[in-house]
Amino acid sequence: MRRCLCPGSFDPVTNGHLDVIERAASLFDEVIVAVPANVSKKSLFTVDERVDMLGKACAHLPHVRIESVEGLLVDFARERGIPAVVKGLRAVTDFDYELQMAQMNHRLSGLETLFVATNPEYSFLSSSLVKEVASYGGDVAGLVPEVVLQRLHERLGRR
Repeated sequence: MRRCLCPGSFDPVTNGHLDVIERAASLFDEVIVAVPANVSKKSLFTVDERVDMLGKACAHLPHVRIESVEGLLVDFARERGIPAVVKGLRAVTDFDYELQMAQMNHRLSGLETLFVATNPEYSFLSSSLVKEVASYGGDVAGLVPEVVLQRLHERLGRR
């Protein structure tokens, strides 16, 4: 069975994230979407909320599981026998950071990283940008799954 991880903060999950997850699901028998419990990052949504939203957004993908991760991703992958990570790249700036992470992960455990070029429709899209626009009342419909749009409105006091 071919298995991979799709890690990310997903705070919140965007349609760009879903595009990468769906594409990974078409290539692998099982995709585990890994949501880190990173206490150093200030998040709008808790890990449990992000896992829940991802579960709902990925409900149409039967071979995709959502799990929270504590500690190093390489340890998580090793414990589950997962040999590869799939990451989306929007721009050169993503590549610089993700290449360093991929090389560190490979050095630590041999974990392979596969980069997927983001669909041009989502090349500008980031969770940070979605949160900023939504916080000022901007319309982010079409950029995030419906469940995320509802939770953003609830959290930010919209609608």
